[in-house]
Amino acid sequence: MGNDATVGDRRQLINVAYRLLGSLTEAEDAVQEAYARWYALPRGRQEETVSPGAWLTTVTGRVCLDVLGSARARRERYVGAWLPDPLPAHAERDGYGADPADPADQMVLDESVTMAFLVVLESMTPAERVAFVLHDVFRYPFAEIAGILRRTPAACKQLAASGRRRVRDARTRATPAVQADVVRQVKAAWERKDIAALVDLLDPAAVMTADGGGRAGTVLRPIEGGGRIAPYMVAIADKAPGLELLERSVNGAPGLVARRDGVVVTVAAFDVAEGRVSRIWVVRNPEKLRPWVG
Repeated sequence: MGNDATVGDRRQLINVAYRLLGSLTEAEDAVQEAYARWYALPRGRQEETVSPGAWLTTVTGRVCLDVLGSARARRERYVGAWLPDPLPAHAERDGYGADPADPADQMVLDESVTMAFLVVLESMTPAERVAFVLHDVFRYPFAEIAGILRRTPAACKQLAASGRRRVRDARTRATPAVQADVVRQVKAAWERKDIAALVDLLDPAAVMTADGGGRAGTVLRPIEGGGRIAPYMVAIADKAPGLELLERSVNGAPGLVARRDGVVVTVAAFDVAEGRVSRIWVVRNPEKLRPWVG
């Protein structure tokens, strides 16, 4: 098979790499590296490769594994909390139509990219994450995953099971309709600067985590407790007159976007349990908001 056989695999690889890394830029870099290695192969090696797609998946998986191994150290140097890149729905971008060269437009938005899901993936070891994502999300057989992780299929099965337990323990998500309703009420209370209403909408044990990356002002540590989060939200509104709040899909789930002078400055994702907000993830790092611009 020649090079053309690999072109259609890019979207799948971007989807795999984003779920493995939580970063669009790192995902695109990993996929580019896999393609670079493919094109560097002698023509004879390419032609004897039965499935270029499987070859590219293996290489992308190994590149992601290396990135995950070094990510811990990099994220320890990151200013404040590190959160995965938030993704807009294609229809809610400000540009005209999808751009096949843009990784954000290659993404399939489903439960495996919600912020809640990605944050749980962040808690896994690199090997657990690779085994779980490739098997449980993308249905790759353990024999293929073993080639990526350089472990036995049985060991990969154990790793995926361990990852599955973490996801099961953390799963609290409401239905999209319930989440949308709660997020709408949060937006209205926030716009009214109604602390009491916000406290009612927040779980008493709710946690708000913000990612400014040192490039945008925000709290460096998570704020715990609805009674502390609500006044903080109102204080933000007081400090930022002219902020426009919009209901938007964030990583495939109902969320909020704040715009100032037409520019997206904040993206907020929510987790809702039993009719109340249990987690808020706020991304303000402008580097991570690029897909929301055009």
